[in-house]
Parts: sequence; structure tokens; C-alpha cells
Amino acid sequence: MTAFDQDWTGAVELIKQAESVLLIAHVSPDADALGSALAIGLALESLNKKVQVSVGEPGFTVPASLQILPGKHMVVAPENLAPVDLVISCDTSSHERLGVLEETLVSAENSIAIDHHPSFTGFGKLHLVDPDAAATAELALELIDLLKVELNPEIASAIYAGLATDTGSFRYNSTTAYTMQIASRLFEAGIDHAKLSLELFDTESFSAIQMLGDAIGRAQLIPDAIGGKGLVFTSISLNQRYGLTELAMERVIDVLRRTAEAEVSAIFKQGDDGIWKGSLRSKTTVDVGAVATELGGGGHSHAAGYTGHADLEQMIVELQEALAKA
Repeated sequence: MTAFDQDWTGAVELIKQAESVLLIAHVSPDADALGSALAIGLALESLNKKVQVSVGEPGFTVPASLQILPGKHMVVAPENLAPVDLVISCDTSSHERLGVLEETLVSAENSIAIDHHPSFTGFGKLHLVDPDAAATAELALELIDLLKVELNPEIASAIYAGLATDTGSFRYNSTTAYTMQIASRLFEAGIDHAKLSLELFDTESFSAIQMLGDAIGRAQLIPDAIGGKGLVFTSISLNQRYGLTELAMERVIDVLRRTAEAEVSAIFKQGDDGIWKGSLRSKTTVDVGAVATELGGGGHSHAAGYTGHADLEQMIVELQEALAKA
């Protein structure tokens, strides 16, 4: 079995046989990871399955930025989970990103991994992995269709949240005609796209606005990097986070990537454990997924990330060296 196998028949059969299911999104979940898990969870509830949704962070609760997602009643902190028949991971490219729930999936008798990252490492008993999918939410919807669950506004809203965020409001290169067809289906199912978009893209706390302003003010442009294509980057340390979560820092790169003089943008974020993490974006020609993989992470051609170490200056040097080879 290869990492990119798509055993839809086997996955549907496992789900039909299971009475209880745990859906896991990756640590520091975004709308695609948690939205996909919640959408599938809502579908399984309609089939009378006992469903839990979790993230491998002790004491996990849904972050403020994702409170718009339906199905939050299924979310359980990892330390409070009950045993289940089937474990499903969503939007997780490597088992390390399962956090404290890594062993729960790895040791599960029955497990399914649903993902769209080219860097997917092949964990789990069955795979529903398609690197060409614009978002894991696309694959979640395909599974829901195969389970013959009718789309309702709640399921459709969770799918739309993942689809819209991972495509940058349908602006990124990953957006296809099929992606737009799915969006049309979600509209027809009754989503309130204006409300979802307002909460997902255009609502921030004042602290987040201050953090953004500070981070952009520290940004550095290296126009001759990558053979003249240009690199722009900034960093946010623990004491520059205004008490916000790691997830809140992701918004910064969405602004940074607009820099006209830079093909690649990067943000270095210091996690709660003091370790720095890098997020990378490219516009057209540079495969930052390959760059992130070389640095120990992974992702897509135009959006990727990796975990570094405690030395920020060394991380910046290592990134420039890796980009020089790109």
C-alpha cells in the first residue's frame, strides 16, 4: 500500500461496521482540519454513530477563530476520550502532528487517514489521500457522499470553512473547476457564506491587529534572494504574541505574501514550548513544499511549514540556504 492509496470502499465498510468513531484534527488546527472532522462527525451522527472529535493538545477547546464551525458539541479534550472502534485523522500529513493522540491512532486496530498533503507519510491502516485536492474538505465531502448522507446546512458549512480557507477564498492555485462545483453545492445546501466569511476572514481581536502590525513592522525584504525572485519574512516570539494562540499568528503571512518584490514569504513563530516553527508561501514558481521537506516539514507547492529549533537566527540562515537550492 502506498501513501496515496484511496481505499474508499474499505473506508466506507470500516465506518459501517463501527459503532463509535474518533475523528482527530492536527495540532493547532485550522478550518480545513477541524471543519473536515466536524463535517464527517455530523454525517456519522446522522447514521447513529457515537462520535468524538479531538485534537492532540491537552485541555483542547475550539479556538475563538473557529467558533463559527458547527458540531462543536462533539469536541472532547484528549484526556477525556472514551474508547472507540475506529479512529480517523483529518488533514494530518504526519503522525507527529497528532500530538498526544499519536499513539491513539498508531495503535488503533482500525484507522483511516484523510489528507491532501503531498508530504503525507503513510500512517494509518487505510488512506483517503489525494494531493490534487484543494482541501481535505473536498475528500471529506466525497466520503460523506459515499455514505449516502444528505448535505444539510451544518455539514455544508463545515465543508465550506475548510474549502474557503485552504484556497484563500478560492484565490490560490489549488482552486479547480471541481472546487467551484463543490462550492455551488454547498450554497445550494443552505450555507450562509457571508456570515462564514466574515467570521473566518474579517474578524480579529484588537490584540491580533496589534500583533499583526508589529510583525509587519519587523518584516525584512531580501530582493536578491532565490536568484532575484525575492524573500520577505518576519518573526513573532512568545513575548510578541499579545497572549494569543499559535493559530492566531497564521494570519500574518496572508498579509506578508502580498509583497510585490518577493516570490516567497515566511513567518517564524515561537511556539508555547519555545521552539520556532516556519510557515512558507510562494506565488508561482518556487516549490516551498520541497523546501519545507528538506527542513524536516512538508506541505504543498505554494504553502508549507516545518518545525525548527530554539535558535531563530540559525533558522533564518537555514531557510535562505534551502531556498538558494530551490
